[in-house]
Amino acid sequence: MVGGVRATAPGGRTASPPKQDRSRATRRRLLSAAVACLAEHGWAGSTVAAVAERAGVSRGAAQHHFPTREDLFTAAVEQVAEERQEALKALAAKLPPAGSVARTRTIVEALVDLYTGPLFRAALQLWVAASHEEQLAARVAALEARIGRETHRTALELLGADEGVPGVRETVQGLLDMARGLGLANLLTDDTPRRTRVITEWSRLLDTALPPPPP
Repeated sequence: MVGGVRATAPGGRTASPPKQDRSRATRRRLLSAAVACLAEHGWAGSTVAAVAERAGVSRGAAQHHFPTREDLFTAAVEQVAEERQEALKALAAKLPPAGSVARTRTIVEALVDLYTGPLFRAALQLWVAASHEEQLAARVAALEARIGRETHRTALELLGADEGVPGVRETVQGLLDMARGLGLANLLTDDTPRRTRVITEWSRLLDTALPPPPP
């Protein structure tokens, strides 16, 4: 695309996207398909062939990007987790005013949402598989530790909480543990009514428990 006009090859044919762009697009499709497969079919039903078919690419192309099954699924969960993390950070610019009840509730809802969607379902399947497969365990443990640290740091930033104050770290970690528990409860049935009540109460508790951020 040059100056708003798609580039054409000699003879008037539309030029193909550069090879590097096609490769990145293929990789993105594979990662999205891998998360969807894990969330819907679990580890046992998520093969490289199934992901490749869902992504609309050949199995050979999938293995070119991700030589092993473990490479594919850990990369998929990592990629989507990073995207969710960026979206969570972007929330800071759209929050209600500091000190308002609506602000805390918006933050709590956003954190809970991390654990009630396809990404959490996919990650959970990966955890279960890692508990039985030694070659996967170390990779998943390291990945989850890093994601957990980043989520905790982002929660502190959004809440304007000072981790140096005694009890703040544990309070915020309790919030994330609660959110994960709500995600587990939502796996079997729609837990929306109870989740809404819990979010309301946790928001109130946080406003009471956390020292107000400096002006």
